[in-house]
Amino acid sequence: MTAPVLIPGSFDPIHLGHVDVVDQAVELFGAVVFGVLHNPDKPSGLFTPDERVALAEASLAGRANVSVRAFTGLAVQAAADVGAHCIVKGLRTADDYAVEQQMAQTNYSVTGIRTVFVPCRAEYAFISSRFIREIAAHGGTIGHMVAEPVARALAGKFGTSP
Repeated sequence: MTAPVLIPGSFDPIHLGHVDVVDQAVELFGAVVFGVLHNPDKPSGLFTPDERVALAEASLAGRANVSVRAFTGLAVQAAADVGAHCIVKGLRTADDYAVEQQMAQTNYSVTGIRTVFVPCRAEYAFISSRFIREIAAHGGTIGHMVAEPVARALAGKFGTSP
């Protein structure tokens, strides 16, 4: 098997746009490590790192050549730890590109690890974890934006129905 690629992020929570990027990365590269990154110096977010890993595993279940791991530190360190030959980042908007391009250039200059951008499919371009959290907190409908285990977990956090 070839070296995997790393898809890093906080994924708080994982949504269908993330799943789409994973599916595209598997198609393009063969093997993917879905890296749930956590900076212990920052607030942990809505879900703990362990909960995020469990939600990612449930959302990505049944996909061959996809593994989920938690990491602390930099994404390039995580990529080196798993022997990834590159980092894959999903893009939704031009604003995403501006931020990710600077990060990709910095990562390459420091480590030589390249970043490949994968645009998410149009039907997922509007989805963001932040909006999902906000909508779920107010009892809104999110089932069309997340896998069913994530909808249940959000309902549990906010005491609403999935």
